[in-house]
Amino acid sequence: MHGVLQETSVVVVAHYSGLTVAQMQALRKQMRDAGATVQVTKNRLTKIALEGTDLTAVTGLLKGPTLLAYSKDPIAAAKAAVAFAKDNDKLVILGGAMGKTALNADAVKSLATLPSLDEMRAKLIGLIQAPATKLAQLTNAPAGKLARVIQAYADKDAAA
Repeated sequence: MHGVLQETSVVVVAHYSGLTVAQMQALRKQMRDAGATVQVTKNRLTKIALEGTDLTAVTGLLKGPTLLAYSKDPIAAAKAAVAFAKDNDKLVILGGAMGKTALNADAVKSLATLPSLDEMRAKLIGLIQAPATKLAQLTNAPAGKLARVIQAYADKDAAA
């Protein structure tokens, strides 16, 4: 567990009291599909595993029946946990940590609204390609306008 927490940049802590086995399986599947992992461990063992990592800010949240959601993508775990919590009120998000920064429940919810890493990459590529597309349109536009003017004069001469 310590090795996993050292490699992770974001951890979400939530209470899962009252979730059925089927709901927990659905949560695990939803997390897996998003590229995240859910783990239920003993709080004392989790506190020991957190020692020496950047995520020690969550140790105060480890009280009662808690689970940890984590992922390599900084947004995937938060996004999947918040999406599942909307449908199931028994999953209560307590907070989390992003690196050395502690996050409360509202911060985790706002983190979940950010676009994922793949979405950000797609936007960046679109921004990089946009100037080349606009440049090609600008270089073709004067030739097109000139061709339309010549065609209009040709049509005018043909009509006269």
